[in-house]
Amino acid sequence: MPDHQAPPARLAALVALTGLTAVSLGALGAHALKETLLIRGTADAWATAAQYQLAHALASLGALAWAAAEPSRAAALRRIAAWWLLGAWLFAGSIFILALGGPRLLGPVTPLGGLALLLGWFKLVLFSLGLGRSTTPGQPG
Repeated sequence: MPDHQAPPARLAALVALTGLTAVSLGALGAHALKETLLIRGTADAWATAAQYQLAHALASLGALAWAAAEPSRAAALRRIAAWWLLGAWLFAGSIFILALGGPRLLGPVTPLGGLALLLGWFKLVLFSLGLGRSTTPGQPG
């Protein structure tokens, strides 16, 4: 389970680290590791991992910004961001390692990361559908 109880500053730092590593590893794959990845046939997988990691770092940043704007809903939004971060690290991290010839036993980690990403998006759908409801008991939603 992701660390959704993390203080906002710590979660924001993890978002920043996720974005930083996505850009760094994307550049590494496009330049320093380009030949290695092409020879291994894993250049596209590497690029996909970097794109997914960066996209979910940005999505998490958006969720944290939304949380700051709506403190009454902040905990749910931080949980969504945490699922995306967990998913990004598992999904992209396992692909990065596998692309360089890491142990194949990491193969099942990739879809687990994908499931965490999907869970974050599903939770956002549910959260968004609940936005119009009243949080005060007894009032019509």
